[in-house]
Amino acid sequence: MVTFLGVYSQIAYALILYRIRRSYLFLLTILSAGAICFVAYNSGNLLGGWSGPTFWNGCARISYSFLAGLLIYRCNWIIKNKLGFSGLAILLLLAFVMPFSEWNWLTEPFIVLFYFPLLIALGAGAILKTGQEKICVFSGKISYPLYMTHYAFLWMFGNYYSNFKPDTTQLIFIIATAVILLVGFAYFVMVIYDIPLRKYLTNKRKEKIAKQKI
Repeated sequence: MVTFLGVYSQIAYALILYRIRRSYLFLLTILSAGAICFVAYNSGNLLGGWSGPTFWNGCARISYSFLAGLLIYRCNWIIKNKLGFSGLAILLLLAFVMPFSEWNWLTEPFIVLFYFPLLIALGAGAILKTGQEKICVFSGKISYPLYMTHYAFLWMFGNYYSNFKPDTTQLIFIIATAVILLVGFAYFVMVIYDIPLRKYLTNKRKEKIAKQKI
């Protein structure tokens, strides 16, 4: 469900969002932030979006994430820093290891609304060490294909885990192998589909702009 919402957000961007003014974009971001707070308060956390009854939970989460990222890009909110790849990875890890508690209705919106956009601004302004640039560029390129292809594999893993109850040793092997295969599959999708499609659409846009200037 969330993956499909991601596709819809891309369509919305292609048809509408890339044209609207920053003031309207800012307003939409504020409204989606309000939706995030409502979902967190009403549900106790920001989980959801995986089924019909929680569709709007996922819609609120996807809407804010997409709009906030677009707003940061449009406003050029870049924070110059020397954290580098390792420093930013540690900051991101802190969000992942946050403990689950009865206060998640408050802590999760704070992280999503403020902490993650801060990481984006820091990442855009980070000074990379020699050799890290290629890793970051590859990670950026494969992120969307990986996002679009991982969901089915999560359900396969969940079904396998529920039926066979593998022990810790088996889980380590299964997860490590699955991550490698999933990244490999995402890379295949990136090379065969994502990059050619982006290149085609970019060329079409350039042709349209060139015709308008004539």
